[in-house]
Amino acid sequence: MIQELNERSRQIFRTIVESYLETGEPVGSRTLSQRLGITLSPASIRNVMQDLEQAGLLYSPHASAGRMPTQAGLRIFVDSFLELGNLTEDERRSIEAHGAAAGRSVEDLLTEATKQLSGLSQCAGLVIVPKSDRSLSHVEFVHLGPGRALAVLVGQDGSVENRIVDVPAGLTPSALQAASNYMSARLGGRTMAEGRTRILHEIEDRKAELDLLAAKVVEAGLATWSGEDERNMLIVSGRARLLDDLTVLADLERVRQLFDDLESKRDVLQLLELAQDADGVRIFIGSENKLFSLSGSSLIVAPFKRQEERIVGMIGVIAPTRVNYGRVVPMVDYTARMLGRLIS
Repeated sequence: MIQELNERSRQIFRTIVESYLETGEPVGSRTLSQRLGITLSPASIRNVMQDLEQAGLLYSPHASAGRMPTQAGLRIFVDSFLELGNLTEDERRSIEAHGAAAGRSVEDLLTEATKQLSGLSQCAGLVIVPKSDRSLSHVEFVHLGPGRALAVLVGQDGSVENRIVDVPAGLTPSALQAASNYMSARLGGRTMAEGRTRILHEIEDRKAELDLLAAKVVEAGLATWSGEDERNMLIVSGRARLLDDLTVLADLERVRQLFDDLESKRDVLQLLELAQDADGVRIFIGSENKLFSLSGSSLIVAPFKRQEERIVGMIGVIAPTRVNYGRVVPMVDYTARMLGRLIS
């Protein structure tokens, strides 16, 4: 569509969107004539604005108001006119400093990165990682009493997850240790999803080097983490920043709905699907993303990868649709690259 516009229309459209992104206000012909820096009558400007409105790129919120970009107009601006800024040295150092602390677990690292991205962008930051992508180090079963044990899952990133599991009555310490050794040997260096199928096949085929009680402990441990590959780690920081730009009650209700969706992780799997096809930063405006369509928000996200180029998660921001895209996109991109280096 943008190719169909002449140079004058392109210049006016770009100036309107840039002014709107700065102020959040409709842009009138008088403001445009001052910003354009070219000799053009207000009548000529209004005619072009009307043509852009008829093309679905602009709209007028009130009868006598200026024009604002539609969602389609914002999309065309982002795709065709967006100029990316450069991070300042202070911003680069700040991002690196928050990721440089040694001895943190991956979850701590991601939490800090999200908080930092939220603070720099003045948006809500989010990161999502499928738990099944965490390679494991070892598994331990700790006896708690008759019929109960604590299953401890230790990741190679230093993360630790505990679950209480039911175990057979009369379980001996040696059977518990055998179960720990068996699971550690088959899960070490693998994800739970990768190791679980192999273990269950071995037990079913009676190839496992376990007695009956130890096998039941292993099965109980696997059952505890069954479906773990469908549970994802979602971290959201700076949600209150989404309330800063609200002007009417309807906006507040939409953002509250977004908070509810995030809390319940509704449609969060869709975010991972978006990341799988992403090569660098992607921008989703309004209803282009199902999760954020009701809130009138934009989603700016980038995947982060291990050295072997396998995508392990996604980081980005939830922002008002009139966010400064040229400033935020480099922040998201740099943070994602930093995470990829540190996780590798």
